[in-house]
Amino acid sequence: MAREARKAAAAESAKTGVMTHRQIMFVLFGLMSGMFLSALDQSIVGSAMRTIADDLKGLDMQAWVTTAYLITSTITTPMYGKLGDIFGRRRLFIFAISVFVVASVGASFSHTMYELAAWRAFQGVGAGGLFTLALTVMADVVPPRERAKYMGMFMAVFATSSVLGPLVGGLFAGADQILWITGWRWVFLLNLPIGVLAMFMVVNFLHIPHHKKASKIDWWGAVTIIVAVVPLLLVAEKGRDWGWGSASSWTAYITGAVGIVAFILAERAMGDDALLPLHLFKKNAFTFSTIIGVIVGVGMFGGMMTIPLILQIVYGANPTEAGLLMLPMVLGMMTASILSGRFTGKTGKYKVFLISGTTCMTIAYAYLSMLTYQWQIWQISVGMVLLGAGLGQLMQTLNMVAQNAVEAKDIGVATASATFFRQMGGTLGVAVFLSILFTSLGDKKDLIATGLKAAITKNPALMAEPRNSVFLDPAKLGTLINTDSSFLKKVSPELAAPIQDAFAQSAVLVFQIAAGVVAVAWVLTWFLKEIALRTKSGMQEQAEAKQAADAASMH
Repeated sequence: MAREARKAAAAESAKTGVMTHRQIMFVLFGLMSGMFLSALDQSIVGSAMRTIADDLKGLDMQAWVTTAYLITSTITTPMYGKLGDIFGRRRLFIFAISVFVVASVGASFSHTMYELAAWRAFQGVGAGGLFTLALTVMADVVPPRERAKYMGMFMAVFATSSVLGPLVGGLFAGADQILWITGWRWVFLLNLPIGVLAMFMVVNFLHIPHHKKASKIDWWGAVTIIVAVVPLLLVAEKGRDWGWGSASSWTAYITGAVGIVAFILAERAMGDDALLPLHLFKKNAFTFSTIIGVIVGVGMFGGMMTIPLILQIVYGANPTEAGLLMLPMVLGMMTASILSGRFTGKTGKYKVFLISGTTCMTIAYAYLSMLTYQWQIWQISVGMVLLGAGLGQLMQTLNMVAQNAVEAKDIGVATASATFFRQMGGTLGVAVFLSILFTSLGDKKDLIATGLKAAITKNPALMAEPRNSVFLDPAKLGTLINTDSSFLKKVSPELAAPIQDAFAQSAVLVFQIAAGVVAVAWVLTWFLKEIALRTKSGMQEQAEAKQAADAASMH
């Protein structure tokens, strides 16, 4: 009886495009289970990757495992947006979960880092759809005016995964065996029960109508976006190792540039059938929200990447502890997301949160740029709360602005495009800020040498201690500073202090530049035109358009 009632309610919703709060909540539970699958996987794998690489004897391949996932998840993001419009979002979401789970099981039985990289690439194909399709379906079922109220639940998913990920990853990585299977393999096997649960939720509760429309698949767009994006992602990930001016890097720059030009030409030729219809950029709100999203994506990773490194190198936290110490940022993000969502729902105003969000992020980075290695944890936590508050206001608002700026029929490609550009900005941010951080650290060799000399002069007995033997080999010391800072926990505090000081000063430069980047986004927010939020969901608008078209065809 319950299933028949759900089918009847779904049929009625398909006609009118209007869903009850209960129906919306069931749909969102299905979406959040899929997003939780992807978000938890990323945070678990990140905390366990060092153990996995050691066990598979491929520490030098570690970056390729990450890069393979990044490439496929990024290039498939805009494709899911368009394919969801053509074949239906529900069908694509089920496909994405299926691919993700199958690839997870394959990754868990990898015997080499090459196998793991291949399975992670396949896993990225599924991951590219989980986040994009979830946000798109939400736009289908919830009007823009009310959408922000529900985003708090999505933030809760990320908060939960942020806390659980490092804990679970550390637990699995630290266990030799669990049920006769190597501990780290459970990092991927865990996705099987979570994926099955997500699939059950989606199959049973994610019932949204799909209005079929004649549309071509943009094959040339798919090919050219791969040519454009893959080289740029590769150089972003590997440029520091290759050298930014090396032949390999220049090959990537030129290939990417050619790919971008080819992609634009292909999209212009495809018109409304394009993966990324160029007419969307004629709308002020969409264009500025996309540009701001890219800049915020770049600036966001100035903190998201640097703060955990500070916690590990300067304060001696392990990856699991660093994950837990990031909680103030998560709490700031959740609180700001919920409060701004409620305000937007009541007033329909949202531009204020683009301005205040970028303001909070700029102030957070300006504050963190005063960091010294003698700061207490609570002092860094203040900056994390401010940074989280800024992100909490921005992330949901930027998505909502992009979706509200376009017609209901373009919500899929608009959401995918906004997500894609923000991911590209984030990837660029990681590359730029890691390069700045370690280049600056390399420039502080004299500072480190002076500090070490002063500590040894004050207490010559330090060098006689076995735990400080690493300081007898300057070449090995330099390598460890850049690749494995865990030795700082074992050596004498007096000798660790100059290195920690140098790293803190290098981080300050990152925060200063990040503040400048986000300040540019702040300036741009003033030029975005605030459009009144629609009070009808995408599904309702499409249902009404279909009814109007049917009525017109009868006359």
